[in-house]
Amino acid sequence: MELYLGTGGYANDDWLGLLYPPGTRSSEYLEVYARHFNAVELNSSFYAIPGVRAFEGMVRKSGGRVRFAVKLHRSMTHERDAGDEMYTRMTESVAPLREAGMLGPFLAQFPYSFHRTPENRRYLKALAEHFADEMLAVEFRHWSWDNDEVLKAFRKAGLTWVSVDYPPLRGLPKPGLHPCGDIAYLRLHGRNRERWWEGKSAAERHDYRYTADELRLWVMWIAEREADLSQLYLMMQNTTKGHALYNLMMLRELFAAVGLDVDVRLELPMGR
Repeated sequence: MELYLGTGGYANDDWLGLLYPPGTRSSEYLEVYARHFNAVELNSSFYAIPGVRAFEGMVRKSGGRVRFAVKLHRSMTHERDAGDEMYTRMTESVAPLREAGMLGPFLAQFPYSFHRTPENRRYLKALAEHFADEMLAVEFRHWSWDNDEVLKAFRKAGLTWVSVDYPPLRGLPKPGLHPCGDIAYLRLHGRNRERWWEGKSAAERHDYRYTADELRLWVMWIAEREADLSQLYLMMQNTTKGHALYNLMMLRELFAAVGLDVDVRLELPMGR
């Protein structure tokens, strides 16, 4: 099983003094990030699809050692009005990653308002057809999708189910590892139940640091499925205040305890 661990995005100014030495320019963030982790979720593609030259720069700056999961543009998941040209741009612009062997899954992150209705099921089917030749991972935030029937359909369609860790709130999917093939994808968002609905920004919602006991359960689930998986992507979304960085160091130790090595090379003072 290949383990790819990283964070949701890398352009976090509040990591200056933690991951990034003081004075590091934003244009240097990826180069530094790549020294410590072997995977990352590209968030910028949700707002604007980078061009081929931008992806060439990512390959160069990351030194060829980071696997990129690329988030789909908002027109494909939230606005749901993307035309064929947008889909073509989405799949063709990543050519430098694909050629360098650095392209992981495309990530479709649907909003809470995307319930399991006949109309939305048809939309998802059409979306999957646009990525029939790609690895597509899908995250649902509404509980109505979280059932065995959908998981069975994912297996048949060759889609990757995104297993999630959310605050224990009504309406959200419950934590659990649900691979639909030999590839698993996890997104751990934190459990800040007080700010999940009331927070004014994603930074507030993700202001949460997991305890070792909370992460240990995920490590146990992964270890139990090791023989069934060829790849596992684990992306920490609680990037606020560097929580994700500390939790990735915790995960390194927890994985080591069950005999699994992960490519996390970060050392931070644990007192912060």
